[in-house]
Amino acid sequence: MGKFKESKSHISVFGALVRARREFGGKKEAVLDADDRVLTYTEIIRASFALGSAIKAQTKPKEKVGILLPTGAGSLLAFFALQASGRIPAMLNFTAGSHNLISAFKAAEVTKVITAHKFIELGGLEALIEALSPHVEFIYLEDVREGLTTKNKIAALLGSAFPALFMVRASHKDTAVILFTSGTEGNPKGVALSHKNLVSNVEQIRAHIDDLRPDSDVVFNPLPTFHCFGLTGGLLFPLFAGMKVALYPTPLHIKIIPARIKKVGTTIMFATDTFISRYGRSGKEGDLANIRIAVCGAEQVREETRAFLKKKHGLTILEGYGVTETSPVIAVNQLDANRHGTVGHFMPSLEHRIDPVPGISKGGRLFVKGPNVMQGYITSEKPGVIQPLEDGWHDTGDVVEIDEDGYVAIRGRVKRFANIGGETISLAVVENCAKSVWPENEHVALIIPDPKKGEQIVLVSDCNDANRMDVLTWAQQHGVPELAVPRKVLIVKEIPVLGTGKIDYQGTKKLMDSLI
Repeated sequence: MGKFKESKSHISVFGALVRARREFGGKKEAVLDADDRVLTYTEIIRASFALGSAIKAQTKPKEKVGILLPTGAGSLLAFFALQASGRIPAMLNFTAGSHNLISAFKAAEVTKVITAHKFIELGGLEALIEALSPHVEFIYLEDVREGLTTKNKIAALLGSAFPALFMVRASHKDTAVILFTSGTEGNPKGVALSHKNLVSNVEQIRAHIDDLRPDSDVVFNPLPTFHCFGLTGGLLFPLFAGMKVALYPTPLHIKIIPARIKKVGTTIMFATDTFISRYGRSGKEGDLANIRIAVCGAEQVREETRAFLKKKHGLTILEGYGVTETSPVIAVNQLDANRHGTVGHFMPSLEHRIDPVPGISKGGRLFVKGPNVMQGYITSEKPGVIQPLEDGWHDTGDVVEIDEDGYVAIRGRVKRFANIGGETISLAVVENCAKSVWPENEHVALIIPDPKKGEQIVLVSDCNDANRMDVLTWAQQHGVPELAVPRKVLIVKEIPVLGTGKIDYQGTKKLMDSLI
């Protein structure tokens, strides 16, 4: 295992990009887009200054500017353009529905959003843009490119040649990005990550995964950049570590992606269990043959996934674990230390503590503290205000057990979230939808395994009229994503409660199991 030097993360995100160019060479191919467009380190820096110079005229210093784009050269350049010009990108989940996005705008005080006409058209997102238009002003990348002035082009050339003189200086302690996580009551919370948080996590991964080969490694990233796994793991990590990254706009192209993985010469891949198992099934023999490191996170890796991929493609999965609040990687298995059923060892320099949980004898609730742990949350109740953590400790809400060799195993979630095809859905949101339709009744959302999507949501209700269609109609009318609509509705006589008057989730789950 390499050595993690915290001092290497005392730099801005844009500074880390410039450092990578110095280390690996300006002409080195850094990014391959889905349309086979290649960008070198110098081209990324030059385009970031050109775009940044144009966006500067429309925004204020340190303003939070939304990015509503799929994974690709556009989102990469928008992200670094904002970094170069001293603005703060807020990465927006275009699948979250208008209600959640409007709440996110409020929390992070976003009034302008960068997107692209082509993306809106291809994604069929015209209705979403129409719903969001009264709340924010849209800046379209095509319009910015067409309107680039001589001044912008000079800024690009000078900035690329002398980046230290032309980039807006940021302290490593300043906020570098805002990402959003599902709020327990349905409103997403902003997660403020500093430059140090992001660069630290990249350096932690570099120290943790020993065998990286900048000369020959190609990272394939189909994960969205509005997820921290896709942003840090799939974008910043390869860029800062000198590895070429092949970007792909969506993980959902199950039949196309395996051939793309082969074509670009992928050696390192980031995915979720749901997606990698589907790529493995639809891929032809040899499509995944060059992959030597496949890191899976965001949901538990199933034994059948491991066995199948090993048998058909000779692929070994390294399971990892992270949360947005830790930029995101907390722990990951290694090539020479890979224990199934665990998420590996903690990242270097990450402190942890385990607090007891009533009713759980082994393990406990995991708290973490370290250089990659967020600055704090931003909520719509206190717009723009970063609420710092108590003594720097983040409560993951996960119950974990650590064995005598230091391997971390996740035993359950204290927080109540479902993971459907890599998307995190708050069960409280599901219950709130049902409560809005049938306010006089009690409703509990629970999770059952789903062979295709990882998990699915079941609503248990004591309302005789409860049904899926009414929840779906309400969700569509209120901009709530369809993933938050339960797949099944079970009607029971009464919902079990504990002596404290709170809902007995374990009792309700037993009731559900008896009915399914």
